[in-house]
Amino acid sequence: MKNNIRVERAIKNITQADLAERVGVSRQTINTIESNKYVPSTVLAMKIARVFGKAVEDIFTLDDED
Repeated sequence: MKNNIRVERAIKNITQADLAERVGVSRQTINTIESNKYVPSTVLAMKIARVFGKAVEDIFTLDDED
């Protein structure tokens, strides 16, 4: 699964720590999600999408191998 969290954060001018605080996780969790090392739960993905005012599908996309 790929994501464009880093791009969305840049558009909104928020840090990993800011996003983490808004969704209730650690900055390290946001970092691992951005690095495609961790796939977030559905609830967390929805919280992240809500921060950016977008649909989950606009933030997260499936790879062909997913």
